[in-house]
Amino acid sequence: MDEKAERQLTELLAADLDDGFTELVRVHGRAVYTFLLRVCGSATEADDLGQDAFLRAYTALQDYGPERRRELRPRAWLLTIAANVWRNHLRTCSRRPALAGLPVEDTADTWTDRSPGPEERAALADDRRRLVTALLELPEHHRTPVVLRHVVGLSYTEVAEVQRCAVGTAKAQVSRGLKSLRRLLEPETAVLEEVTT
Repeated sequence: MDEKAERQLTELLAADLDDGFTELVRVHGRAVYTFLLRVCGSATEADDLGQDAFLRAYTALQDYGPERRRELRPRAWLLTIAANVWRNHLRTCSRRPALAGLPVEDTADTWTDRSPGPEERAALADDRRRLVTALLELPEHHRTPVVLRHVVGLSYTEVAEVQRCAVGTAKAQVSRGLKSLRRLLEPETAVLEEVTT
């Protein structure tokens, strides 16, 4: 979303909270859902957490005056709320282990596939499945910044805002997360090389 469109959105939020919020959800709802889907691995859970995040956002906006709504950076603000909802969910699951044992859905199929041939499609789907599985194995403090940067597409400045840290720290978090992700994927690569040689 360009700066002009973002400014129009915040002006609408300042002038009319209900219409502005509807537009906020329309414009940024997909980014929030995608972030939550990739950090939790379950479409159902991502829907539930997304609804919670937007409910919290609407409640917060009701307490904001028009000037404060005008000054928002909506995408980073919403993803900060979504990240906090995710962290709260993790804390709740760690206190109630029965909830943590729920099966993870196969979400790799929800990524769009633009490859033309069935063989390429099968190979890409398998690669995505391995990547999604490896991503879900990352600890939360590595998974969240990688998803924000490389799945949702936030800038490092926005990742830092969501993570409430310095830009350099955000870059380091993403770098460490990618390094861990590569390590998780390397054993499969090594096995494939042994089989083919």
